[in-house]
Amino acid sequence: MPVPIPRQRAIPAVECGQAQAAPVVGGPSKEDATSKDDVADSATQTNLTLLLIEDDPGGSPIVPDLLDSSGKPIRVRTARNLTEAGRLLTDDVHCILLDLALPAPGRAEGDDELAVLRHVLELAPRHAVLALTASGDAERGAEAVRVGAQDYLFRDELDGRLLSRAIRYAVERKRSDSAERRLAEGRVRAQENRRLERGLLPTPLLEGSSLRFAARYRPGRSRALLGGDFYDTVRTPDGTVHAMIGDVCGHGPDEAALGVELRIAWRALTLAGLCGDELLGTLQQVLEHERSDDEIFATLCTVDIAPDGRRAGLCLAGHPAPLIARPGRPAQLLPYDNNGPALGLLPGARWPRMQVELGSEWSLMLYTDGLIEGRIGAGRERLGQDGMVEMVRRQLAEGLRGEELLRAAVNEVRQLNGGELTDDVAVLMLDRTD
Repeated sequence: MPVPIPRQRAIPAVECGQAQAAPVVGGPSKEDATSKDDVADSATQTNLTLLLIEDDPGGSPIVPDLLDSSGKPIRVRTARNLTEAGRLLTDDVHCILLDLALPAPGRAEGDDELAVLRHVLELAPRHAVLALTASGDAERGAEAVRVGAQDYLFRDELDGRLLSRAIRYAVERKRSDSAERRLAEGRVRAQENRRLERGLLPTPLLEGSSLRFAARYRPGRSRALLGGDFYDTVRTPDGTVHAMIGDVCGHGPDEAALGVELRIAWRALTLAGLCGDELLGTLQQVLEHERSDDEIFATLCTVDIAPDGRRAGLCLAGHPAPLIARPGRPAQLLPYDNNGPALGLLPGARWPRMQVELGSEWSLMLYTDGLIEGRIGAGRERLGQDGMVEMVRRQLAEGLRGEELLRAAVNEVRQLNGGELTDDVAVLMLDRTD
């Protein structure tokens, strides 16, 4: 039985003067802001357009009322084969009604009953597709839906009302499927990014050392795991424990990537035996070669702790001095009189290495300025180094140590700031007990 579909020659209705012209949604233009992914979404913005692909040259009785949900007429284009369909398949087509009896190009008859559908799905992956099959052939119709069609219809049961409803349903279902697919792809990308960033965070190499290690890290970027702050700790074969913390100016992904490069370079150079001024000078060369802008710089603090744990060498490159806490003595900052410039500011700069006496039992805390630059309440006053020292003294008096102390310190700084900190925060602690 012929399909009761309005018959037109194989050109758009707007081209033959039978329908009012409408803008092509997603087509090329200077103001085009719609991608092909939004073909289904455009159904809510303009009249629906149906592309009928079937080869009945005799035509069929015209369905008088083929209307969308708002009562607007649904435009119909007719293609007698897939070649014509490819020419008529512009971005303002919302739905395709495909006769499954059509032969697929390049395939022998009987090879694949749904070959023509697979071809159309490859040709129009972003369009809704309705499969048209013989009456009673529900199995073939269901298989068409499984392959990718939004629904199937029987030829001899088709009328204007049923077809109009099926078109609207197919377009909305395709729209929902596309949105769900984009959401799933976004989740996968987010998970991959989180795995990548997590893999770039350091793993301390302290095997054989009696020192205890703890660290806390909070990037300032929303939903990120990695910021421009970086840290690392390694033990070299002679028993020396080397610790480092740094901060690349800025908070974006480029700064995070540069921080990772500097951390990896520091670890490689440290394991190769470099230390102090020679190490920092080489890191400055790395920074100068890898930064995207000559204005970018990085602050750095390095500490090398002797194998006996009682002495340490300290180098500061524009970075806040570490805090040391010892039994029976108030926590205090290590000397920073010989603080050198940040990396990347002065060519040929030098960074003196200071010798520090630690004692037999101590806790050494290295941090970035995100910990001290948070505000106190609603005013402009910031916590600062003095406020941080007082806070840590109080927390030590409460019996907090290691990871617990760092967690409490970061949480209190956030509370004092009245919410999340805008700057990255990195803080690590090394403990030695007698």
